[in-house]
Amino acid sequence: MKRTLLCCLIGFVLVSSAASSQAQTTGGTEKAVAALEQQWLQSQKTNNPDLVAPLIADKFVGTGVDGKITGKAELLADAKATKYTSMEYEDVKVTAFGDTAIATGGSKSKGTDASGKPMDEHVRWTDTWVKMPSGKWQCVASHVSPIKM
Repeated sequence: MKRTLLCCLIGFVLVSSAASSQAQTTGGTEKAVAALEQQWLQSQKTNNPDLVAPLIADKFVGTGVDGKITGKAELLADAKATKYTSMEYEDVKVTAFGDTAIATGGSKSKGTDASGKPMDEHVRWTDTWVKMPSGKWQCVASHVSPIKM
C-alpha cells in the first residue's frame, strides 16, 4: 500500500511538474511571438522592411485582401513600396501549439499602397509562426481579410 501510494505521489509530482513547465514554455512562446508581431508593426510604422525581413521564412506564403498569393520576395517588395502615414494593430492574440504559434489581430492603416494609390484599410489577419531548427521563430504564412463596415 505504501509503495503504491508513493508511486502515485511521484507520478503526480512528475505530471504536475511537466504541466507547469509546459505552461511556462507556452507563455514564453506567446510573449516571444507577440514581440515579433510588434516588430512587424514597427516595420510598417517606420516604412522599414529591413525590420521584418528576418522574421519571414524563405518559403513564406501570403494571401492578401485581393486573394493574391505572394512569397517572401513579393511581400518585401510590397513593404518597400507601401508608405504608411498611420498603422495600428488591435486585438492581437497568440496561441502556441508546440513549435507552431498562431497570431491573430486586426489593423487599421492609411497611406499609399505599393502601386501608389491612396489606402485606408481595416483588416483582420492571421499569421502562422514556426520555430525553425535554428531556434528562431519565423512567419511561414499570413492571411488578410478586409473588414466591411
